[in-house]
Amino acid sequence: MKTIYFITGNKGKVLEANKKFSNFNIQVIQKNLGYPEIQTDSLEEVVKFGVKRIQKKFNQPFILEDAGLFIDALDGFPGVYSAYVFYRIGCPGILKLLADVDDNRKATFRSVFGYCEPGKKPKLFIGESKGSISKKPVGEHGFGYDPIFIPYGENKTFAQMETEEKNQFSHRGKSLEKFIDYFKNM
Repeated sequence: MKTIYFITGNKGKVLEANKKFSNFNIQVIQKNLGYPEIQTDSLEEVVKFGVKRIQKKFNQPFILEDAGLFIDALDGFPGVYSAYVFYRIGCPGILKLLADVDDNRKATFRSVFGYCEPGKKPKLFIGESKGSISKKPVGEHGFGYDPIFIPYGENKTFAQMETEEKNQFSHRGKSLEKFIDYFKNM
């Protein structure tokens, strides 16, 4: 069995990853090393910077991820600042910003995973989930903005879905699928 460390403090992300990897002889172990996130408009740049920092102090295969919710009516906000915005104003704050918006509640969740083995260049895997922002938070599952994001083709939020169902639609599930394809072909 291959062990890969997931550099994150978010147990929900680790749960989702382990569900995805359960059939592929990959064990994901959470490792909360922390690293500074640069201020940029690109999730890819945040991940590349994070991978370089972790490589200097950790000599095992690892993944790390940055994700963001990009809302059309807010010109892509909160985007790369999604975690900070969530901790400051949460779902209620986002819904308040959209209170007068009825016709354009489109949003895209993006996920960028960086995978790195000791002495090798990192690989990036990107996934997106397009959908819309609900009028109110609904559901008990997941974390973050899950209670207000409805993926296209569905009538329920990510927070109303069990992990396996969410992984079929989610940005993180899609980026992890790309990583799994890469891993199978290694």
